[in-house]
Amino acid sequence: MKKLDTSNLSRHSLSERVFEEIQESILNGALSPGDPLPEIKLSEELGVSRTPVREALGKLELEGLVKSIPNRGTLVIGISEKDIDDIYTIRMYVEGLAAKWAAQHIADEQLNQLRSIVELQEFYVEKKDFLQVWQLDSRFHQLLYKASGSHVLRHTLSNLHRYIQRVRELSIKKPGRAIPSVREHRNILESIIKQDGELAEKLTFEHIRNAHQNIQKGI
Repeated sequence: MKKLDTSNLSRHSLSERVFEEIQESILNGALSPGDPLPEIKLSEELGVSRTPVREALGKLELEGLVKSIPNRGTLVIGISEKDIDDIYTIRMYVEGLAAKWAAQHIADEQLNQLRSIVELQEFYVEKKDFLQVWQLDSRFHQLLYKASGSHVLRHTLSNLHRYIQRVRELSIKKPGRAIPSVREHRNILESIIKQDGELAEKLTFEHIRNAHQNIQKGI
């Protein structure tokens, strides 16, 4: 973790920044389950006092990412296999709904952007550049959420994506998953172009289910 720019931040804002920094380190794998989170060390690394660190750790514990253990301090819990299973199950249904609504509400500019993303993914799959494919995968789904027209749905799915960003990255970088994943994106796009909400929902449900099954193989 790096020192934070604490200028012009209120105490509440500083606590939020500390929370976000530690949360990101847990979600991206920089901090692993079982790692200790001593307040003094964190405050020194981040360049803040212990108070915002303590407040951030309390919030992280409420989210289930860390746990305070008597005589041992605070330890990283991270995302469990059950958490991953739960998130993907939720995504199947909610992201399917997002695709259905996107087929009904998507703007022409958004549709063009979605088409460009899929075309770029197809290009990078041919080049076997799976990092680019993964980055474009995130853009595809974020645009789908936006096109749904629902702020609540967009916020919910964006949070779920962040919680499993590491396993998603590892999954899509596998050559065996990237190729069918991009093909599935193409099919979802075509259903949205046709404004077939029911088909878009069905294809997206299957897309998320396939991604989950691929992750389960590697757990």
